[in-house]
Amino acid sequence: MTAVDDSQTTHGGRGVAQRLSVDPDTVERDLIKLVLTIVELLRQLMERTAVHRVDQGDLAEDEEERIGMTLMILHERMEELCKRYGLTMDDLNLDLGPLGSLLPRDFPHT
Repeated sequence: MTAVDDSQTTHGGRGVAQRLSVDPDTVERDLIKLVLTIVELLRQLMERTAVHRVDQGDLAEDEEERIGMTLMILHERMEELCKRYGLTMDDLNLDLGPLGSLLPRDFPHT
């Protein structure tokens, strides 16, 4: 799915709206991009939750280590999958128009 300009529609005077167009040549890559975007969003939420729990002192030291290793491995796998499909982690950050980007830009890629 690729973005295509729709010159007939404007969105609140902010310019040309975009719509999705299905391209049979890129459908697998586009589907992978969508799935990886969702997984990355969930990974970041899990990481933020883990950091919060560590800051609160809710976890034993071995739990902290296990969660840290799990999140690190998941991030490495995400990078491997992105590389396999010719994507970067920045490609997964969908532009939501006036709402901004889907993934926080200030969140560090660990």
